[in-house]
Parts: sequence; structure tokens; C-alpha cells
Amino acid sequence: MAEMQLKYGCNPNQKPSRIYIQDKDLPIEVLNGKPGYINLLDAFNGWQLVRELKQATGLPSATSFKHVSPAGAGIGTPLSDTLKKIYFVDDLEELSPMACAYARARGADRMSSYGDFIALSDTCDVPTAKMIQREVSDGIIAPDYTPEALEILKSKRKGTYNIIKIDENYKPEPIETKQVFGITFEQGRNELKIDNSLLENIVTDNKTIPDDKKMDLIISLIVLKYTQSNSVCYVKDGQAIGIGAGQQSRIHCTRLAGNKADIWWLRQAPQVLDLPFKADIRRPDRDNTIDVYISDEFEDVIKDGEWQKYFTEQPKPFIKAEQKEWLKKNTGVCVGSDAFFPFGDNVERARKSGVEYIAQPGGSIRDDNVIDTCNKYNIAMAFTGIRLFHH
Repeated sequence: MAEMQLKYGCNPNQKPSRIYIQDKDLPIEVLNGKPGYINLLDAFNGWQLVRELKQATGLPSATSFKHVSPAGAGIGTPLSDTLKKIYFVDDLEELSPMACAYARARGADRMSSYGDFIALSDTCDVPTAKMIQREVSDGIIAPDYTPEALEILKSKRKGTYNIIKIDENYKPEPIETKQVFGITFEQGRNELKIDNSLLENIVTDNKTIPDDKKMDLIISLIVLKYTQSNSVCYVKDGQAIGIGAGQQSRIHCTRLAGNKADIWWLRQAPQVLDLPFKADIRRPDRDNTIDVYISDEFEDVIKDGEWQKYFTEQPKPFIKAEQKEWLKKNTGVCVGSDAFFPFGDNVERARKSGVEYIAQPGGSIRDDNVIDTCNKYNIAMAFTGIRLFHH
């Protein structure tokens, strides 16, 4: 198939629409559904991300994409009992490495992942398909599917779920183009290999970055490579826990990603784990209720006349003082930035979310201020010398 006709482009009024490659076949096969323009943008960006994560870590990798940026990404390491509970997979009997990777990708920011497009680095197996089956999702791209997993996925959305198989050996041309306002832009593809060599220039007094933290920093940089800029990514234990994408200000990226990382950690607090949810509450409603419960608008879900919709008994508020004490327990977090931190305020904000390791390009006229701020908190920071803008 040399081209694929699409229903419309980014919006219904943008017609005609298609994808194609000059003089060769497309590297994909649509096994089910009719993916749209934005679906395919998410699919191809997500596939590149998980392919690189797999190459860098050697582990099955997954990402959850929304509007051409990842909401989450993770590798296939086992989940703790707490993570299984907050990701709503504690009732599943089998969690394969591929399933664990997607649980991490989906669970990082479940509100943003609602209606995601999934990318998997490896064959989609039955445990992963069962997990996906009960989530609200637009589609999936993977190099292959087991027959049983394919049938499970085909049952989603009344048989219209988008399922794409990609040729994992496909290699694009080294020059890429796109048009804006009828004008063609051309550039070399960003084929930069992200590995530990980018973490050798440690510029802070603290020169120690353990191997597991190097892996987390590598994950953050690979995620940023496929995130709309400006962007900042917080990572812990093999998964993105907060991504701030598409902000004009670097500090706004850092705050947005840090707030998401804080929510991820607060979801693990006993006050949240023990919320007495009704047995029949829908998964998206449970996500939204938790999000409100740990926000400043908590009364919207625990006041009289409202709590009865979600809970079997009225929960106590999770007050700010308790939240601050719980957040102090989140340590060893890594953060990557796709361009330099211009001021130390980014480090100050990152530290509040447990950040102890940073990777960023460096090159600001205020690098000395940023380094001094890291030294104040004994944070280890590497200058990668590489910018990772993506548009």
C-alpha cells in the first residue's frame, strides 16, 4: 500500500487527507479500524519513542500518547503492590513485562491518558491486551500481536478499535520534510543516539549518578525527544511520572511536570489508597474523583450530597499539611530538560518534587546560578550539550 486515504486532517473541515511515501509502500498494516490523521501522528511518534527506549534499556517499552506528546512512558519492570493498586491492575492475574510497561505508561497521568494512542516496542500479548481492553483508548501500534491478543483488541469500541502493525525494520530517509503555509521545510532527521555518554559531563559538586538513575535520566531524554517543546520530564524507577509539554516558558514546563509528579506520588498515600469507592464506579470517574480529592477543590467530592455519588462513606479531607509531609517522602527523582535551564528557579521547583538528578544541555549565561542552586541541595547535574526540541 503506497498511500492511505484518511477521513480528514486535524479537523473535519480539512479535506482531502492522506498519508503516503514516495516510490515505496507504507511500513504499516491496519489490522482493524480506520485511524485518523492525529491518530497516525501519535502512532508514529510513539513508535519511535518506544523503539528507542527498548534499544537503550533492553526492556519492553510502552508509551501513552495524546495530541502528539506522551502522557506517560515506561519500561517492563515488575510493579509493586502499591503501583498495581493505583494503576488499577491489582485484579489481573498475570502481568507480563509488556503489560507492566503499559501499566506504567498509562498510570503516570491517567487523566491525560484518557483516550490515548498506545505504542508498544514488542509483540502485544494477552495480559497487555486485557489491560488495554478496559481502558478508554483510540488505538495501538505495535510490531506484532498474538492471535489471542488481536481478538481481544478487536472487541473494543464495538469492533472499531484502531490496531496498527508496523514493520520494525522500517528505516526512514535521512532527510525529512513538512509543509507550513504552503512552504516546504527540510531538515535531517534527529537520529541522535541517547546513551550514557551524554551524562559524562557532571558539572556539580556531587559527581555521583548511580546506574539506575542514569537509566532514568536516559528515559527522560528519550521521552523529551518526542515531546512537543518546550518540555521537561520527571522520571522515577523506569517510568515518566510527570511531563510538561508545549509551554513557552521553561519554568512553566518544570512546574507542570512537577505538579503531575506530585499527583502521581499523592495517589500512593494511604489517604488515597484507602478511599472507600463504590464498587460500581467507572474507572474514568474514579480517576477524576481522585484528582479532585487531592486538589484545592476537594470539597466538590466529599461534601454532603456529593460524596454519596462516589463513596460508601464520607472520606476525611487530605489536608495540605498532610500532603506536604507525604511529598517529602518522594526522593531519588530524575529530571530531564530538552533545553537549558535559564535560571535556578527550575532547580528550586524540581527539588520540591524529590529531584536529586538532572540532565540538561547547559549553555545558559546563568549556568553558574543553576549549578550553585544544585550544589545548595547536593543535586547531581549533567550537561548533555544536546538540545532536544521537537515540533
